[in-house]
Amino acid sequence: MIAILRWLFFSLMVRPVVGIVLGMNVRGRKHLPRSGPAIITANHNSHLDAMVLMSLLPHRLLHQVRPVAAADYFMKGRFLSWFSTRIIGILPITRKGTGANDDPLAGCYAALDAGQILILFPEGSRGEPEQMGPFKGGIAKLARLYPDVPVFPVFMHGLGKALPRGEGLLVPFMLDIYVGPALHGRDCGDDFLATLRERIETLASGHQSASWD
Repeated sequence: MIAILRWLFFSLMVRPVVGIVLGMNVRGRKHLPRSGPAIITANHNSHLDAMVLMSLLPHRLLHQVRPVAAADYFMKGRFLSWFSTRIIGILPITRKGTGANDDPLAGCYAALDAGQILILFPEGSRGEPEQMGPFKGGIAKLARLYPDVPVFPVFMHGLGKALPRGEGLLVPFMLDIYVGPALHGRDCGDDFLATLRERIETLASGHQSASWD
């Protein structure tokens, strides 16, 4: 039943809103993962970011996709918690208040071990519209612990204007999505975070490096 509700939500609501109300240009779609385990990373400007990324993937992968999201926001009430985890499929993490022995990424480890696809925003939270903030170290830790899991860099433009932080009204705005080839922790060593940011910034310019093909 949950799988049907999730399919209906994305088929009848998310995809029409993203594809028709907003409109979307996607470059590099061929680079998106065809199976898990995998990690999709992107800049973060809006609550719609994760659902836009999920809409790029085929329906057959929907049950495998786990957007990493803040528990303090998405687990506030019974209905929001149920909808966020069961319908959207978020993987809630606690950003503050964990004990000395608690690892906020433990759920991410379990998801990757189960062959799932994580959607993770290295900035950690939504920043100013269309401005990319500093990257946090969580994605670098995952890349170090799972050096063979592909990490797909994505740059999204327009969602910071369509539904910016603190706004509840959706404004029609054409989205531009740039997807780059995957990188792996095994290839980047201690420079993974800097390499990932460089890849996303290069995508932001609208020009993918020929050496990635």
